[in-house]
Amino acid sequence: MLDRIVSRYLAVADRLLPGRVTGFYLVGSAALGAWRVDRSDVDFVVVVDGQVDVRRLRLLHGWGNVSTAARSLAHGRFDIPGTMNGVFVASEDMRRPVTEIRPLASHSGRSFKVGSGFDVNPVMWKVLLEKGMTVRGPAPDKLGLDPEPTRLREWNLDQLHNHWRVFAEKCMSDSPPRKPFVPPTKVAAARLFGPPRLHHTIATGNILTKEEAIEYAMDTFGPRWHPLLKLALTERTTRTGLAGRAGRTGLSRWTGLGAWTAWGSRELTEVPRLVGEFMLAVIADADRL
Repeated sequence: MLDRIVSRYLAVADRLLPGRVTGFYLVGSAALGAWRVDRSDVDFVVVVDGQVDVRRLRLLHGWGNVSTAARSLAHGRFDIPGTMNGVFVASEDMRRPVTEIRPLASHSGRSFKVGSGFDVNPVMWKVLLEKGMTVRGPAPDKLGLDPEPTRLREWNLDQLHNHWRVFAEKCMSDSPPRKPFVPPTKVAAARLFGPPRLHHTIATGNILTKEEAIEYAMDTFGPRWHPLLKLALTERTTRTGLAGRAGRTGLSRWTGLGAWTAWGSRELTEVPRLVGEFMLAVIADADRL
């Protein structure tokens, strides 16, 4: 399935940008060995040779994902797993320090941006250099990449404070984060892994998958958080997860999550607040590393 999704996208890219795509690399969950059918998106880095019309990159965003979107919608999946999310970088910029690179464009989900791309950062460049999967072009270690390892800790701490703290505080508010057709409980649980991943990278310099990050958190943080972490891991590793259960299912009656009985009659609507509290605890601990 992964090969099929990537091949379709690259075929559209070659039609819209003939001769321009000289490098195509998978990063993210695919590179880390954690890509899951009907669960994961596909993260990539494209090396572009010569001038490109940004309007064609915008067309690629839509047409490159149309088959995946149609398949997902036909099965009632409005989150559209398998979406191609990536960043386009000029070939002459690939050897620059990663924090000095200005991407040509990027797209993620429904968003398309010109002149910026989140995945051009020390973490993703480390993944690209060490584990990136080559679809087209030379091996990543031949690209002359500079992930700026001395900035890895600083970058992760910045993300914890300027992104994840904001998300955590939103989870603890009266208006927790939402997505179309996705309840706040599911949104919060699905992102619980974020701060532990960054915490681990700050502590060790290595990068975990989302599932590994939850397991790491189980070993690193107090037992108070274990039921919440098990809930997030279940949400991550099953297809049904939390969808449609928020506000109507007692945790003690949720099959397969017996650990939740320790929380008594707490309802799933409490999950966003608990996620926020956990994230703030992880951030505070990372500051002490």
